[in-house]
Amino acid sequence: MQQATERVIDLAAAHGVAAVAVQGGSHYGAGSFWADQVVDAGMLAIVTSTTGPVVAPFGGGDKVFGTNPITLAAPGEAEDRLVADLATSTGAYGKVIAARNAGESIPAGWAVDPNGSPTTDPVAAMAGALTPFGGHKGSAISAAVEAFSAILGAGTFAFETEDIWSNPASRMNIGQLILAIDPSFFSGREHARNRTSELLGAIRRSAPGGDVLAPGDPERERARENGMTVPLSESVVDDLRELGKRLDIELPNPL
Repeated sequence: MQQATERVIDLAAAHGVAAVAVQGGSHYGAGSFWADQVVDAGMLAIVTSTTGPVVAPFGGGDKVFGTNPITLAAPGEAEDRLVADLATSTGAYGKVIAARNAGESIPAGWAVDPNGSPTTDPVAAMAGALTPFGGHKGSAISAAVEAFSAILGAGTFAFETEDIWSNPASRMNIGQLILAIDPSFFSGREHARNRTSELLGAIRRSAPGGDVLAPGDPERERARENGMTVPLSESVVDDLRELGKRLDIELPNPL
């Protein structure tokens, strides 16, 4: 993905619009990590990916889709930017894993158990399937992300993929797509930045007190908070301490 991101920025700078497809991929983390690099170059970005099979289509029970994340981002004034970074499942699979590790439940509506019944048990959810967000509309978007991510290369669809959550040695071979648009070939970069910031401002001022969050605001706030400290669950702390013992590294207390 890093090679694809650098390549798409170079191509978009030369041609205005560029897309690069990735095959042989694995989980790429937060899509905003890649989209932010495109925005840093003054461009708009669209990033999509398949994942392992964890989501049932609307009305179905089999794991056909992945969480199939999609990220759309545009540069704004100064460091301001619009970043919509979301999974097309009702909840992120990583949060289901975290809930299982912490012995906590997941929100209602996120998943079904192997019998197709709604569940808040993360273990039952992992044995069953997650649900697409927004019912049939989210299911359609998830299918579109699946197609855009996998059919331009030799990447696998989710239902063809062995996830690293099931087998850590799996090479997965999921597909990803990154698209960059250079506004200097259209209305100009300054115009694009100004208009993005105008849109973000309208969103933030859309309620009394002007405290509405625009896409990307929660992540930026958490990034500022985590600049000094990152909250860790007890299970993660235990894993880190166990790793420290194996490597003969004494970790601070508290971690």
